Amino acid sequence: MLSQKTRYAIRAMQHLADRFGQGPVQLSEIAEKQNIPDRFLTVILSELGRQGLVASQRGRDGGYWLALSPIDITYGDLIRIMRGSLALVPCASRYAHEKCKNCLEEGECRTRALMLEVRDRTAELLDGIRLSDRIDPVPPFTDHSIDK
Repeated sequence: MLSQKTRYAIRAMQHLADRFGQGPVQLSEIAEKQNIPDRFLTVILSELGRQGLVASQRGRDGGYWLALSPIDITYGDLIRIMRGSLALVPCASRYAHEKCKNCLEEGECRTRALMLEVRDRTAELLDGIRLSDRIDPVPPFTDHSIDK
């Protein structure tokens, strides 16, 4: 599952994408509209700024904005920056690979093979969706008998 920090980052970036080209957006607006604690949001936006995705200006008329066009930022990029990897297990990570403890040799492990496939399909999907793409909210699930 995505960490709370990654979910906050996605929501903040979606907010900035919605306001792209309209000038700086104040931190308080993002925090209020996206229900993100101010202190946490400051840390997230600073991290995204160091990665070149967000720019900022201090002062009364300051705020934050996307440093790149929303069409140039994919959800895959954003999740990798915040999470470090799209892989569900360390042995399937492309950029943060680690051998799993208490496992089979990697060349013999079918679970690793499965997780490599999951990673690749997830990357293909998330790298194909950009911040500029319209994503409409979906109604909540009504069937609570199965967690899908």
